[in-house]
Amino acid sequence: MADWDLKKLHILRTLQERGTVTATAEALHMTPSAVSQQLTGLARALGVTLLEAHGRRVRLTDAAQLVLRHAEAVFAELERADAELLGHLRGEAGQVRVGAFATAIPALVVPVVQELRRSHPGLSVVVREAEAEAAYELLAHGSVDLALSLAAHAPTPRDPRFSRVSLLADPLDVALPAGHRLAAAPGLRLADLADEPWIFGSSGPWSQITTTVCESAGFVPEQAHAAADWSAIWAMVAAGMGVALVPRMAMAGGIGGAGEGGPAGESGAREAAGGVALRVLRADRPRRHVIAAVRRGAEGAPGLARVLAALRQAAAAQAPEDPTVQSG
Repeated sequence: MADWDLKKLHILRTLQERGTVTATAEALHMTPSAVSQQLTGLARALGVTLLEAHGRRVRLTDAAQLVLRHAEAVFAELERADAELLGHLRGEAGQVRVGAFATAIPALVVPVVQELRRSHPGLSVVVREAEAEAAYELLAHGSVDLALSLAAHAPTPRDPRFSRVSLLADPLDVALPAGHRLAAAPGLRLADLADEPWIFGSSGPWSQITTTVCESAGFVPEQAHAAADWSAIWAMVAAGMGVALVPRMAMAGGIGGAGEGGPAGESGAREAAGGVALRVLRADRPRRHVIAAVRRGAEGAPGLARVLAALRQAAAAQAPEDPTVQSG
């Protein structure tokens, strides 16, 4: 029987993810020569060629891909074994590490921490802010146990490493200066704002979401100013510098006093503090989908299952008050 060394299989999987021996060594805190030696030893033990030269780089052979398909099943079984062992604690104690993007922390993660402190004081939740790509890297390498991200920027549901749970369809409202000519216009649509100066990030998920949503409405938004911090965006809108899409979850953090706003009126306008009019886009109904992900096989770990259940409850509490804004 071949010698299936788990440590070496993990190195091979990391090479598949990172693409080069150097990047693999950096990710695993090893030297490139040590990575090469470990993979050479694995190839010898399995009796197959795992790597082949491809210019100045190497690529995985068909045999290596076959090995990795079986290795993923082994890793998932080991996660299930860990989950069953943790079952002896019944989820009443332990630690769950959560990686989450910024607006998810006040809207979802903080309520979960508060609830679990009350109901399961022995279960600790450690929070680490991370955008989607970084959160999945942390999850894949065992630095966090659960990742909160946006579905549009997450690995495919067919990725064998992760199990995904849909949590929330977060509506996107549009923020306009309070005195804007369209601040109270009935039936406002995104296309009505095609000629407006827009404020959104210069790169990253929110930049992509803004441009994708606007392009779906038939125009490319003109970026007048670039900002990623919601308080900064809110301040610029209030100053009349442009308009911006704002996720409903960001309101949970009370940006710009927005958390004090009331329900949408007949025009779809929400009164908001700080010189900003927040409009519900009833006709367009743009939204971003929030998901939670864990390493496949770990779903049954009691502490992790409790955190997931609490996240579902927190997400349900984020359902929009305006019945015309659906979260399907």
